[in-house]
Amino acid sequence: MKTNELVILVARRDPQEQEERFQSSLQELQSLTETANGEVCKIITQKRDRVHPATYLGEGKLEEIKNAAEEADAELVIFNDELSPGQLRNISDKIGLRVIDRSQLILDIFAGRANTKEGKLQVELAQLQYLLPRLAGQGTALSRLGGGIGTRGPGETKLETDRRHIQRRIDDIKKRLDTVVKQREQYRKRRKENRAFQVAIVGYTNAGKSTFFNRVTDSDSFEEDLLFATLDPLTRQMSLPSGFQALVSDTVGFIQDLPTTLIAAFRSTLEEVTEADFVLHMVDASHPDHHQQERTVLTLLEDLGAGKLPILTVYNKKDLLSEDYIPNSFPSLTVSVHDPIDLKRILYKIEEVLKEEWDEYDVFIPAAEGKRLQQFKAYSMVTSMTFFEDKEGYALHGYIHPEHPLKHQIL
Repeated sequence: MKTNELVILVARRDPQEQEERFQSSLQELQSLTETANGEVCKIITQKRDRVHPATYLGEGKLEEIKNAAEEADAELVIFNDELSPGQLRNISDKIGLRVIDRSQLILDIFAGRANTKEGKLQVELAQLQYLLPRLAGQGTALSRLGGGIGTRGPGETKLETDRRHIQRRIDDIKKRLDTVVKQREQYRKRRKENRAFQVAIVGYTNAGKSTFFNRVTDSDSFEEDLLFATLDPLTRQMSLPSGFQALVSDTVGFIQDLPTTLIAAFRSTLEEVTEADFVLHMVDASHPDHHQQERTVLTLLEDLGAGKLPILTVYNKKDLLSEDYIPNSFPSLTVSVHDPIDLKRILYKIEEVLKEEWDEYDVFIPAAEGKRLQQFKAYSMVTSMTFFEDKEGYALHGYIHPEHPLKHQIL
């Protein structure tokens, strides 16, 4: 595939829609296109009350797109909306070019990003479910395409075979994913039995989650200024300033208007969040539409049933801000995750938030009970530890999760 395909973006603006929201969605489509190695040569928009059932936009607009494509030598047209199978076919016939929609573009990026077996299966499932109803119009386009944006993942031959083959493949993937989900549940159960404390990092795509994750866990998950740099959830250990050990998970980035097939497919990726004890919500404070992005994430957390978890909002990229930042949510911090001092501030702030949620305790542990002492240090937040020679033991003061098994050892 050539490095960059020339692309025309097309968007319909509903007169009811706010200009800011429309522009943000369009900007996002441009970022998505660039992430998929496309080069946007023109953007065509139309204000229109209703979608045309057969061609999405009116005849005149399609003619304009066709002329613009010829003039710019564009190879692909991407619509900022999910198109029906009929619309895709009709538009493609009228323009005489390959046409894909926002959903297909996102699926394409996911196909290029998935690394684990589970990630690849989930992407393939989402792509096949998306393509199944659209098969009729794909034949000619696929036979003349030979690679390009929107064609990664299941190859031409698979798609040109009959629906039964695709349906069988969908059933097969679902079975295999069920096995993976069961394994993941076992793993989660073990973590719960060990009372491991879980922190999930969530946020809009490209907010800096992986950068933070790598810095606090000395890890090397994929980190780049691209949308969806992380697809497969990673879990590593991190230490909070008190010595308290926590597991931290880096999750897939959220996005507006995520294709429905993908929400279902990535449910298990996002389920890491519902299992967490604490949510760290990373927001790119320098993004012009960060308020909307923050709302998108909070709504999705509610949908997943994770809305009641203790949450700390971290407004990242303060180095790119020109004025003082006024946060939307509390508790919160404004930071740059590239700054080591700010990283420490985040870890201290997590402890501060937990102290308000947890029970305070005082306990005396004889020096001979080393194992018990270690347990308190690892599974609770020890804020002070004093050794008494006359009593030959340690007086600990700290905070502990109200339901932790160690709690019954505190008299």
